[in-house]
Amino acid sequence: MSYLESLRVFVRVVELGSITAGGRDLRLSPAVASNRIKDLENRFGLRLLNRTTRKLTTTEIGRAFYDHARRVIDTLDEAEGLISSFSGKPQGVIRLTAPLGLGRRLIAPLIPPFCAENPGVEFRLRLSDRNVNIVEDAIDLAFFLGEPADSTLKWRKIADCPRVLVAAPAYLAAARVPQVPDDLADHNCLLLRYPRSPEYFWTLTTPEGPRKMMVSGRFDTDDGDVLTAWALEGHGIANRPHYEVADDLAAGRLVTVLPDFPPPLAQLGCLTPHRRLQDPKVRMFADYAVRELRPLF
Repeated sequence: MSYLESLRVFVRVVELGSITAGGRDLRLSPAVASNRIKDLENRFGLRLLNRTTRKLTTTEIGRAFYDHARRVIDTLDEAEGLISSFSGKPQGVIRLTAPLGLGRRLIAPLIPPFCAENPGVEFRLRLSDRNVNIVEDAIDLAFFLGEPADSTLKWRKIADCPRVLVAAPAYLAAARVPQVPDDLADHNCLLLRYPRSPEYFWTLTTPEGPRKMMVSGRFDTDDGDVLTAWALEGHGIANRPHYEVADDLAAGRLVTVLPDFPPPLAQLGCLTPHRRLQDPKVRMFADYAVRELRPLF
């Protein structure tokens, strides 16, 4: 078993680019993770990783070994999934990712009840508004809003999610209230951006069809909840999923901007690498999430 555990550590270290990150992902200290790597290297009498103070890379043989080790781990996980499907008791770790707001409000609350019903399952939930490479990061299930861009992944739609432009009443009282989409050029638009993000635009629904609006503003962030906080403080106009600001709209803390020109509906869905769709525990949680989330929209 210790050899298989060392293989898992090696695979995650390579995928995450550091011994600390790989160990943390497997709930191991850096010292333990480092010892697992050394055990493998001592077993073969070969160096698998090149380590410097700034960077960790695989040696030529280390890269070849990783490719085979990854297949071994995948095969073992599939075998364990097959056994659990016959026993009716799912076992093992599910790695999830979701945008910050979606993950906090909708996905995280689903996990404790699922674990209560399935005590053999553990979760690793990673929240980020940045793009995540779910194959490289070994993610089992990724929830997100938008259109899937990677055709190699299995996409499952959950619901259509309305989006809305919002601002605080104080901001609109001090500025000219937008009447048509072109008026956004005169406003501070609060932008969700991250390093290497593309040129920024909002798409709005018009009588002529969807229209791409180039927008700008003095504030941007990679955290959607920060955008909502800025809007509440009266700093500008934000483009947010309706469910994230519904309470603020109902309480009058925010108001809808350009209600006749709303952003198009966003698709709420989940992505799964094709091979992991066959894992019974992943499929079971995906089915559970769909059942729980659809009635909310």
